[in-house]
Amino acid sequence: MTGKRLWAKRIGVSAAFILIGIPLLFLLSAWIGSSIPRNSDWAETQDGIEIFVGSNGIHTEIVMPIDSEVIDWRGQFALGDVSSPNLSYTHVSVSWGEKAFFLETPTWSDLTPSVALNAMTGGSGVLHVAWYVRPAPSEDFRPLRIGRAEYERLVSQVQAQLVPEETRETYAGYSYYDVFYDAVGTYHIGNTCNQWTSDRLADAGIKTGSWTPLPGGVMKWVPNMETP
Repeated sequence: MTGKRLWAKRIGVSAAFILIGIPLLFLLSAWIGSSIPRNSDWAETQDGIEIFVGSNGIHTEIVMPIDSEVIDWRGQFALGDVSSPNLSYTHVSVSWGEKAFFLETPTWSDLTPSVALNAMTGGSGVLHVAWYVRPAPSEDFRPLRIGRAEYERLVSQVQAQLVPEETRETYAGYSYYDVFYDAVGTYHIGNTCNQWTSDRLADAGIKTGSWTPLPGGVMKWVPNMETP
């Protein structure tokens, strides 16, 4: 085999590894990392505050009652920032992600190579806030009951993610009930929107995976309530 052919073969093998091997290694590490629990001895509080953990197949979210003894979220997020502020909302959801990735990829089919590359190499964070009316449990929208102290820590975790109101920008959401706000943090492949969700839950003391870059790594720790 000539030197030119040998180099061509090596380049081909290297390209195949990059295209196939690296994604497989990422998926394997994500599966392993998400299977290692944090707060492994945690259990639900049957008479506690009900929250939800939801997934749309690309992003996960934490959903909380609008008003409780701990906080009224209307004092934190202005309902006037959404286009239909007068509906009978009962819950608010929060999730975090890279600005372009979050604003331009509501579903996997919207993802483009340029947006994906920018997200993997680092980008500024935004908080996605959506308002819901009496959300029902489902396979992709799962309830958890947590203690008051855990909820207080969760609330503090969410509040700490926001850029101060006087300096943060607001961006239109996907629909009439949601909005985006500038948030702290840098998005990259090791710190994804789904990692943000599990970090907030873990810091509140709730059981979840250690490294959860994909939505399934978050949802695997939330019991799936059987629906009719």
